[in-house]
Amino acid sequence: MPKINILGYRIGVPRHPLPRVVLGCAMVVGGLVGFLPVLGFWMVPVGLAILAVDFPPVRRFQRRMTVRFGNWLHRRWPRLAGKLGYGNPRPERRG
Repeated sequence: MPKINILGYRIGVPRHPLPRVVLGCAMVVGGLVGFLPVLGFWMVPVGLAILAVDFPPVRRFQRRMTVRFGNWLHRRWPRLAGKLGYGNPRPERRG
């Protein structure tokens, strides 16, 4: 069973690609109307994480945003970054 990792929690998603794609798209669309009481903006990143299992462009986007968020978090709150599992930042490459 494929799993996604969100803030250190591993969450199982459906095995078959069709329900995964439908669930991921529904989460993203539901997150876009996050101002409604039950739905929330938290659904967009979760939906993108589910879609990243099947679509390499979404996977690359998610990875790029995760690295940017981790670097930003290390600059602002290094302790929190460590607790969320971001580890130590890599030294910047200059070339």
